[in-house]
Amino acid sequence: QVQLVESGGGLVQPGGSLRLSCAASGFTFSNYAMSWYRQAPGKERELVAFVSASGTSTNYADSLEGRFTISRDNTKSRVYLQMNSLKPEDTAMYYCYFYSWARHYWGQGTQVTVSS
Repeated sequence: QVQLVESGGGLVQPGGSLRLSCAASGFTFSNYAMSWYRQAPGKERELVAFVSASGTSTNYADSLEGRFTISRDNTKSRVYLQMNSLKPEDTAMYYCYFYSWARHYWGQGTQVTVSS
């Protein structure tokens, strides 16, 4: 059974940092590209960052301005999102995601709130 379990969210002040983690199980993690998405209240879910199966290729939403870094550890079946210089507009539920055989797999999400 495929599982994606996010952790690491919380309340942080503007300018702070958080590191999100997604623990994957039930599939051959190293074979799949992984992504982080986020959804703010009243807004559509949007792609934040993407990492290839090997971890050698990454891509980010233009709006992030280089503040976030996605990485993965295939030996631990985990994907991470390091978020720096957080802004109130980064407040959202953050989801781990991958696509396989015409199916979309999502985690349950972890809430990030940026507020003073």
